[in-house]
Amino acid sequence: MSSSTTQVSARTAAGTAWVLGLCLIVAVLEGVDLQSTGVAAPRMAREFGLSVSQMGLAFSAGMLGLLPGAMIGGRLADRIGRKRVLLLSMLAFGVFSIFTAQVWSFATLLVARVLTGIGLGGAMPNLIALSAEAVPPRLRNTAVSIMYCGMPLGGALAALIGVLSAGDAEWRHIFYAGGVGPLVVAPLILACLPESAAYEAAANRAQSTQGGPPPTWRVLFGEGRAAVTAQIWISFFCTLIVLYFLLNWLPSLIVSRGLTRSQAGLTQIFFNVGSVIGVLGIGLLMDRVKPERVVAAVYAGIAISLFMLAGAGNLFWISASVLLAGMGVVGAQSMLYAFSAASYATVMRGTGVGAAVAVGRVGSIVGPLAAGQLLAGGASATTVIGASVPVTVVAALAALLAVRRARVS
Repeated sequence: MSSSTTQVSARTAAGTAWVLGLCLIVAVLEGVDLQSTGVAAPRMAREFGLSVSQMGLAFSAGMLGLLPGAMIGGRLADRIGRKRVLLLSMLAFGVFSIFTAQVWSFATLLVARVLTGIGLGGAMPNLIALSAEAVPPRLRNTAVSIMYCGMPLGGALAALIGVLSAGDAEWRHIFYAGGVGPLVVAPLILACLPESAAYEAAANRAQSTQGGPPPTWRVLFGEGRAAVTAQIWISFFCTLIVLYFLLNWLPSLIVSRGLTRSQAGLTQIFFNVGSVIGVLGIGLLMDRVKPERVVAAVYAGIAISLFMLAGAGNLFWISASVLLAGMGVVGAQSMLYAFSAASYATVMRGTGVGAAVAVGRVGSIVGPLAAGQLLAGGASATTVIGASVPVTVVAALAALLAVRRARVS
């Protein structure tokens, strides 16, 4: 290999690492905000006198905003570019996270979380597209997993802030951190993150031949994509039911078993440490091992962790169960993001990924709400956790079908 070729390869690798590093930073900020409500929940409930059902609504409000945010953000990504939409989304979830720290009633809390969710939802399809398009197709799973491991890192940071902010009124610090971070990092993204070269090339080709990206219905269901779209959607929906039930209710369920708030915060950190391990490990395996085997093993691990968590009675076993659950369920979500990115061509990737993320967000609304209703009706923590196992099985079957159909574009 000539020296000039080596230098070009080195510059390309450095550019890829730079893109993935910046996307990782934004994902960390998203992770802080997505888990902030769950970490702050016990103290918020006391301050505002919220019932279990009201807390379920508060958890789901942010997810409700994520749904239109992902759809709009994904579609705009194919029209005006990944970088622009990412920046707008960061500004939105930064400002409204700070607004969450200023709420004075249950109604204003719901409004703040919906608006924050719109910004968060718009960012994720663009982070996935930028990461997937920064590398060759054979490395997409690894690239998406590197970016996505920022989400659990951010969640661990939120849990740590919660542990350090010990006072009953200091839950607001979590939301200040989740809001100031994006506003500080946005100028760095503006100045230093390049637009996806693959997107720019595909957009130019589409403009000259078709006049722009194809309509949404054709992206999702045209040219033989209907089956894989439906399978990805079902798996996203069910996986996120389980994930967001755990993210939002885990601290409260652990406190209900007699552990302290600090111990509950520690288990949340274990969940996020497991998530980082799972996301990176599963991403690497998906690029090196037969995908069907990885999918089956991941969802089997989720089911085992749920059974363990349902029966765990002390801090050690709860922590071990939560660590395994984080590895499985967050790793599965990252895996599904890579599936969706691989199932749509570059010119339509933002729309396809955005739609999949949006459907998953319906599950993220259903999970906390359903858990809240079960708990309000007198169900035990064991019963609620056990109810997640059949949902996991459905997610596994749909993912297995999807991975067999997914085609690299």
